[in-house]
Amino acid sequence: MKLSTKTRAVTLSAAFASTLALAACGASNEGGTSAATGSAGESQEQLSGTLNGAGASSQQAAMQGWTAGFSSVQPDVTVNYDPVGSGGGREQFIAGGVDFAGSDAALKDDELTAAEDRCGSAGIFELPDYISAIAVVYNLPGVDDLNLSPDVLAGIFTGAITTWDDPAIAADNEGADLPSTTITPVHRADDSGTTTNFTQYLSAASPSVWTSEPDGEWPLSGGEAANQTSGMISAVQAGEGAIGYADESQAGDLGVANIGVGSDFVAPSPEAAAAVVENSELQSGRGEFDFAYDINRTTESADEYPIVLVSYHIGCISYDDATQADLVKAFLGYVISEDGQNAAAQAAGNAPISDSLREQAQTAIDAITSGS
Repeated sequence: MKLSTKTRAVTLSAAFASTLALAACGASNEGGTSAATGSAGESQEQLSGTLNGAGASSQQAAMQGWTAGFSSVQPDVTVNYDPVGSGGGREQFIAGGVDFAGSDAALKDDELTAAEDRCGSAGIFELPDYISAIAVVYNLPGVDDLNLSPDVLAGIFTGAITTWDDPAIAADNEGADLPSTTITPVHRADDSGTTTNFTQYLSAASPSVWTSEPDGEWPLSGGEAANQTSGMISAVQAGEGAIGYADESQAGDLGVANIGVGSDFVAPSPEAAAAVVENSELQSGRGEFDFAYDINRTTESADEYPIVLVSYHIGCISYDDATQADLVKAFLGYVISEDGQNAAAQAAGNAPISDSLREQAQTAIDAITSGS
């Protein structure tokens, strides 16, 4: 990501606010703080105020699920979330324009330094609160089942494979009636955490074909570009022969490819996405409450789906304002709760985080405080 030297103010028009202003939630008092978390049925201290976030468009549906379940619990708290994309969310958070960021990729080294400058000596948190498979979506009438091995998928997105009846695709789909339709690969035009995760997968699973470094900004020329998740889906829907990548929950009626894993082809699912994260390792050298993962993109287990995004909530351990600290603590306490994860899963089709990930995140939430 190329950091802007300008601070991006969070300004919501009345029309925008009407679609993105979300009533939020309560959080846990387990750590002895003033803001309570837990299920919707628990007694919680009533909070009031406004919490501003921005970032991954993949989280938008989940955000609606999270807030809808808790509007009756904390009716005087409003959460505004701008689904500007992961890169934009990280940029706004680092610049101090929002209280938290949603990001489909962890902070890069230079961003981490800048975020720590913003947050001070207490440091930052990165919580993997949203796990979802990235579906390879395609528009190819008459082809309802499509297998793509890693090298073939990489060849499509590098432009080396240009028609759907290419012998390499045919080899993955024995007996299929593949048309000679031209392939139109679609990539994200914005700085996207989904692109980061997708290119990480291609780089790890097919290094001989995909030779570019993983990045949130699409590294190659050619193909078609679209902004945000909704733009990606619209672009693939609009063009016969198109193929793209997007959060599985947004695939709709588009075809979804099975991806080569070991000797099998695996379809994306919440269960397979959660399984690959469970068998991955935390990144080394991060802070005490920075739970950024190195995803195992080269798994050979048919129970795991390796093109997965782990979307993080990023914030400060210490906020200057006590009210904002309580609001962040409350909101994220609900997000990680069993009720919150189930609400998001119903709204977005993502994989609820495991108990171990919840317990891990709770340590960071309990540590959130104010410097005032």
